[in-house]
Amino acid sequence: MTRALGWLAALALVMGLGAAFGYAPREAVQGNVQRIMYLHVPAVLTAYLAFALVFVGGLGYLFTRRMGWDRLAVAAAEPGVLFTGLTIVSGSIWGKPTWGTWWTWDARLTSTAVLFLVYVGYLLLRGMVDEPDRRARYSAVVGILGAANIPIVHFSVKWWRALHQPSTILGPEPSPIAAPIALTLLVNWIAFTLLFLYFLARRAEIARLEESHAG
Repeated sequence: MTRALGWLAALALVMGLGAAFGYAPREAVQGNVQRIMYLHVPAVLTAYLAFALVFVGGLGYLFTRRMGWDRLAVAAAEPGVLFTGLTIVSGSIWGKPTWGTWWTWDARLTSTAVLFLVYVGYLLLRGMVDEPDRRARYSAVVGILGAANIPIVHFSVKWWRALHQPSTILGPEPSPIAAPIALTLLVNWIAFTLLFLYFLARRAEIARLEESHAG
């Protein structure tokens, strides 16, 4: 099952790449550099999904004390950090030709960096506590509190004056983007989600084996 998910993710990524460079039109103002959006936007949406699962896993553990919830949380947190890092790097590469700078302390960029650092801290915390129950409890609290930053990241462009453009999808207003661009985004979003689910399944299995070995 996990292997099939991996192959499905690989196929979807190839389709997404083909759509980004072969189907989506060249953006009239930014030109070809806009195509990095097909990496940047799916990466951050996948990170949202990952940290939402960390939130769910943390709550589940605190209410039930079942280690399966903790495994879900850590299995989601690691790829979540990866996709958030990818969001920051791709945004920086996109920002240089369009804004003239690699980085600015814009509300969206800053809140995304905070999100990244919170979950890096979450992973570091897990590495510092040996006792499984304490590790799971402390991590659950950090994971739950960290998820509170997700709406701040997403709506920061609405709540504060920001250099970052408003959200083109999942915003309060209807999306203004053209159908071919929206479809290409959707294909890449599905591909990234499948890749995340593959990482999640593999990491959860590794966590289960680690627990069996430790027990």
